[in-house]
Amino acid sequence: MVLTPHLLVGAAIATNIKFLPLALVLAFLSHYFLDFFPHLEYSIENIQEKRWKKSLPEFLKVFLDISTGAFLIFIISKNFFLAGTGGFFAILPDGLVLLGLIFSNKLLTLHDTFMKRIHFFKDRKISLFWEILCPSLIIAVAIYFLMG
Repeated sequence: MVLTPHLLVGAAIATNIKFLPLALVLAFLSHYFLDFFPHLEYSIENIQEKRWKKSLPEFLKVFLDISTGAFLIFIISKNFFLAGTGGFFAILPDGLVLLGLIFSNKLLTLHDTFMKRIHFFKDRKISLFWEILCPSLIIAVAIYFLMG
């Protein structure tokens, strides 16, 4: 899933759960839950294959995606720091995948394997309708709770 829905859900969780440690754990875990649903993803093949010289456009896509989510959190939330912290924890699992690409580590490799397995619909034929509808609904619900 692109990062904006993860950021918004993490922000909504962090701003609606009063016990911050629990909120951050749930924001982190929300990433795995959301990745189970059908969704579109943009290609980061050069990053995954460690072709660093060709990966700038992909890093720019990721930066734009994070910037979009952060901007929405900034204009919607009443507490940007708290919401932003929740958003950060919600995208942290993808950060761990990136770290696993850069550094060889047994734990990070195990995490990457787990991340690939939870993408239940990735290898199944799902219509574009569902791949767009699911993240759109997630974004709408997250914005609703972020505004509340």
